[in-house]
Amino acid sequence: MKKENPKISAVLRTVTGRAVKNLRLQGLTPSTIYGHKFEPLSIQFSAAEIEKLFNTVGESTLVEIVIDGETYPVLFKNPQYHPISSNLVHLDCHKVNLKEKIIASVPVELIGEAPATKDGNTLMHILNEVEVEALPANLPEKIEVDISGLIEIDNKITVADLILDRDLIEIKNAPDQVVCLIEAPRVEEEPVVEAEATPVDVPATAQKTEEEKAAKAAEEAAEKSDK
Repeated sequence: MKKENPKISAVLRTVTGRAVKNLRLQGLTPSTIYGHKFEPLSIQFSAAEIEKLFNTVGESTLVEIVIDGETYPVLFKNPQYHPISSNLVHLDCHKVNLKEKIIASVPVELIGEAPATKDGNTLMHILNEVEVEALPANLPEKIEVDISGLIEIDNKITVADLILDRDLIEIKNAPDQVVCLIEAPRVEEEPVVEAEATPVDVPATAQKTEEEKAAKAAEEAAEKSDK
């Protein structure tokens, strides 16, 4: 059964430059469709619809944009967010040739539970995405990794262990690159507390200030002169 790609409607955009901020005030998100041997199209989406879709599919899923009845197969690229609200404010759409392989980054998702963590060990998720090459229609949305086989320290899963159709999808990362592994719990070193110095008895004469010594010497000299 052929996989059905997500679809979203858009309209051509005439507003450009700084004026696009007015579109955002109207609940619209500006975008551009571009591609090899393709004249770029300035378009706009419903902000609510495009943000919901992008949060679901990310940058590795083929999406069909429908404009005036015509469909454009694209991959989303270069999302831009508002620095304060974190709302999606712009998104590029890379039009692809369905008959040509492309390279894309696909997220890696850990599923299940690693028995080793029950003993206090730490699961380290090192590789969050991998680079793959495939026809656009064969790109996976994500690669799931079952971690239930990680039962002791130093157990790991590498790129070579990832399960997917290697006839359709080529992973560009090195096979021995670590996706996740189990590490022993880190032992925090207790801070070294230096022992307080034992007070040393100081002779009374040594404790006197220079002024006191000078005054005492003057007093003794006066006593001698009186004699």
